[in-house]
Amino acid sequence: MAFGVSNSIRSGVVRVCTPELFWQTVRQPIVGQVNASIADAWERWKRGEMEKEEFDEFKAREKKRLPIFTFHATFSGGRRKNGEAVPSGLSMYDIDHIPDPRGYFAHAVAGRTGELGIVLVHITPSGEGLRLVFVMPRGMDLAEAQRWMSRQLGDENYDQSVKDLARSSFVVPEDYILYMDEEMLFAPHPEAPVVEQPAEPQVPAGEEEKQSPPSPSPETFKGKAYSDIIAEWFRRTGGEPVEGERNDKLHRLASHLRYITDNNEDKLLRIMPRYGLSEEEMKGLIHSACQAKWCSMPRLLREIVDKLTIDNGQLTINSQLPIVNPQLPEMPQRLPALIKLLVSQTPDIYQPAVAHAVFPPLASHLHQVRFRYIDNVEHEATLMNVLMAGTGAGKDCISEPINRIMADIRRRDAENLRREKAWKDEINSKGSNKDKRKRPEGLVIQEIDADMTNPAFVMRTAEADGHFLYTKLNEIDQFDALKGSGRANQQFQIMCLAFDPGNRYGQTRVGTQSVTEKVTIRFNWNAATTIQKGKRYFSRVLTDGPISRINFCTIPEREIGAEMPVYGTYDAAFDEALHPFIENLTRATGLIDCPEAYKLALKLKEENAEFARLSQSRVYENLSFRANVIAYLKACVLYVANGGKWDKSIEEFVRWSLRYDLWCKMEFFGADIEREMNSTTSGNNENPGPRNLLELLPDEFTYQDAERLRQAQGLASEGTKQMLSQWKYRHYITDITDNRYQKLKYRSDGISFTTH
Repeated sequence: MAFGVSNSIRSGVVRVCTPELFWQTVRQPIVGQVNASIADAWERWKRGEMEKEEFDEFKAREKKRLPIFTFHATFSGGRRKNGEAVPSGLSMYDIDHIPDPRGYFAHAVAGRTGELGIVLVHITPSGEGLRLVFVMPRGMDLAEAQRWMSRQLGDENYDQSVKDLARSSFVVPEDYILYMDEEMLFAPHPEAPVVEQPAEPQVPAGEEEKQSPPSPSPETFKGKAYSDIIAEWFRRTGGEPVEGERNDKLHRLASHLRYITDNNEDKLLRIMPRYGLSEEEMKGLIHSACQAKWCSMPRLLREIVDKLTIDNGQLTINSQLPIVNPQLPEMPQRLPALIKLLVSQTPDIYQPAVAHAVFPPLASHLHQVRFRYIDNVEHEATLMNVLMAGTGAGKDCISEPINRIMADIRRRDAENLRREKAWKDEINSKGSNKDKRKRPEGLVIQEIDADMTNPAFVMRTAEADGHFLYTKLNEIDQFDALKGSGRANQQFQIMCLAFDPGNRYGQTRVGTQSVTEKVTIRFNWNAATTIQKGKRYFSRVLTDGPISRINFCTIPEREIGAEMPVYGTYDAAFDEALHPFIENLTRATGLIDCPEAYKLALKLKEENAEFARLSQSRVYENLSFRANVIAYLKACVLYVANGGKWDKSIEEFVRWSLRYDLWCKMEFFGADIEREMNSTTSGNNENPGPRNLLELLPDEFTYQDAERLRQAQGLASEGTKQMLSQWKYRHYITDITDNRYQKLKYRSDGISFTTH
């Protein structure tokens, strides 16, 4: 019987499954890892450590990472659509919510597989059910066949949602399979149409499903199969092309691959996937790509080639093992109500940047509000954001949401600016010997000019009466106006003090007209810059503190020639919907307790520590400390804005926000900070980010393997013994012999940038 297999439920592309491809798929590392993580979460739920809703959400999210089988059909066009389905003659039957699936199978199913036409039985990824795959009785459709099976098993509560021909089945590891008749599973069914395997597969190998090579010796580059390189390229550029973008995306792929194929058009024609394009179309597309100006190898391609395989003497890392930090973490689909509103008029590509940039102006509405962090230190919502993206990337996307958030503060500022101007006009109209009225009281002016001088900044801070000052800088170097003519790098000192609780800052001057004040800086701000300019700007203070205290975000590069993003409308209805959230922020006062945010901060601290131990990245660990404070303060701001109500979407969003912030910091500054910390010069200007070293090692490895891996990652070999001791203490590994180790199961959720 011909049924299908696909990279994931998100990929509509399906190819015909063979016995070889079946076993290759179920034995993929990602399949075992995902199902193990779901099983661990199920245990935590049963122990009361996780809410049922939390478990269900985690399970649903994890399953999306799995490849799928389509047992009901293959598809004539290679796309998982009911209209193109070619029935296989097989039917799926689910038995859900049984406490002991193995026991149920042994007592109710095992002795009847032949009479019931069952060809496959496996435990479902949830661990709470069984999936049966059986040959449909002659003359029945899917619904009838499932009703028939329910009568045979005496099961009245079966899952009736599996009668769709395009219905998928998440792949489980080999040890979940309780019964399989391979011959019957792949035998042609008398009533099922015969479907030929396409001469050329329509799906390139993906992260979770590697395509069988057309010959025993697939074409490679430095020992890496081109098919694996192509699969990873698609994964990092938004997935396989769909109708309407095939030509553009394949042209860009060819433009990259030519750098590792000697610009050879014939070779590119052999290795490139086609997605339905004809031979002539592919030739034209490849020729066009190869005629472009020759530059240095694209960074994305170099990173893929470097990361797919580490071959270091005796140690070879399997290219299917997961790579930490490959791309920006994907924003959760379910967002807190306030964030959902603020990004509602923003094109998708800009939404993550906006979701980060709105926090400084939101937090500026809080006045004398404090939150106790997990170290028992009280913090105000000191939030600063820098958007770093390419020229023409659309950095102005954050402006209108910020304008709407700041509207009420600007109205009050306008009145106080009017009062200040009237006083200045009065003073200037009097002679030098005339009595002059003192500066008016209550001149709280929160939004300051981007080019404000240091004395004016101190004066505005003194008059703000504990309110936050706020500004939006179109370019990060506008901050230089605050450095004054005194100490060097004073603007960076202001950035650091603005984050630190109870800071003291000011100036003392002799002149009677000069500003003499000591103040506590409360200064939230947004800035935008290109990536190159931002890296240059902070290059002098890589390890001095500003980078760790600032929340960073970015905008990914768009495809060349992509459609222009279109914004929605910011109107009175938008402002009306925003108003209650702003009111909640302005009404808040005093020390506010948010136990859920506190609990989340503890959890995220442990996840960061776990990843630091596994990656052995000192830079990541150092940056994670204050990144966790930033994430906690965001959670508190959302909690207050939501009227003191917590919901699960806040936790999902804040976890993503933390991973995103750390991704940007490691991407933009990680390698430079590492060099600064080590006081060494490296010729490698690329920043691959920290990687989970344990995942890069095979299931069984030697001390020498671990030592070589550390050296390959630029880490000192002297730290190998300490690293392995720490891993043993944390039960990540166990000893087999004095020199040999075996990996144990450990929690993989929450310790990489891309999990959540």
